[in-house]
Amino acid sequence: MVDRISPRIIPINNTAGALAAIPAVLQKANSETVDLRQRQLRDLRISVTDRCNFRCTYCMPKSVFDQNYPYLAQDALLRFEEITRMTQIFASLGVEKIRLTGGEPLLRKNLESLVAMLAQVSTPTGQKLDLTLTTNGSLLRKKAQLLKNAGLQRITISLDALSDAVFKTMNDVEFAVGDVLDGIEAAKEVGFESIKVNMVVKKGINDHEILPMAQHFRNSGITLRFIEFMDVGTSNGWNMAEVLPSQAVIKQIDAVFPLQSLEPNYLGEVAQRWRYADGAGEIGVISSVTQTFCHTCTRARLSTDGQLFLCLFAHQGVDFKTLLRSGSSDLEIANAIMNTWAKRDDHYSEIRGSHTPTENIAARKVEMSYIGG
Repeated sequence: MVDRISPRIIPINNTAGALAAIPAVLQKANSETVDLRQRQLRDLRISVTDRCNFRCTYCMPKSVFDQNYPYLAQDALLRFEEITRMTQIFASLGVEKIRLTGGEPLLRKNLESLVAMLAQVSTPTGQKLDLTLTTNGSLLRKKAQLLKNAGLQRITISLDALSDAVFKTMNDVEFAVGDVLDGIEAAKEVGFESIKVNMVVKKGINDHEILPMAQHFRNSGITLRFIEFMDVGTSNGWNMAEVLPSQAVIKQIDAVFPLQSLEPNYLGEVAQRWRYADGAGEIGVISSVTQTFCHTCTRARLSTDGQLFLCLFAHQGVDFKTLLRSGSSDLEIANAIMNTWAKRDDHYSEIRGSHTPTENIAARKVEMSYIGG
């Protein structure tokens, strides 16, 4: 069940001149609109499909996402035009970064067409959005050039091990590491200059792959990031005992390849940055469990069927597809976004950290495969 909100309209005259000035009005309004914890809205993650061709145990385990799982019907998904419209409205409100996610986003037919549409969106000052995508890499060899030509700027690939046996255990569909590495190589070949690789670390499952991954991506120009196993959704069997703290990851790598800490690139960056002391590149750690960053979170998430979520660990979203398809104006939708953000108080990771590992602190949470990571 999702909430439905009544938009609060900014009082301006509905003339051609006034409509032309709407982006500036909204940007000013947004500069004064923060959530209940004084956080502004700067990043939007857009899920384009709830389907994936992997069955990673920490995201879409086969025991839940089997052949009978009720995926969204095609007509329930936001159309590319609707996604682009929402993106332009968010840009008018101060959003600067867009990340396309899934499920596996490259399963969405003709995704490069959406990328081309989003690449034309700009902020009220004329600045193009920072447009990026997260993928499992399985279709990247086929799609890399199309995505680059369409205007995608950056790309992140998920890879949890270099060992074929370990990687296949984690993706649970017998997908080979070599095919993901080939996709990464394709991204480099077509000219992507900013490539990141994300590794979800589960203690006792793939933590012995940390050093091989670090060794492989040193001197590659690719930033490797290690992510703590998180309790996203209710299907992945999360257990605190399987969380390897990021500081343990850093300590392990630093013992072999000395590291130096780096400052964040921007306020709200989720990854803590480190560089190799010998200049061999950069790594990052994302510590949502052991070192929470809720206090600087500037992200909202739009599901593939138009629900707006204000936290990765949210219980429910706010219905914007109905607004899009019921004749609401851009201004009404913008006001609805601002009203929703102004009521935001989400800080789940901080709450989790104040409880013992055995306590149940939340009701059923939205699945990562539905709103992306």
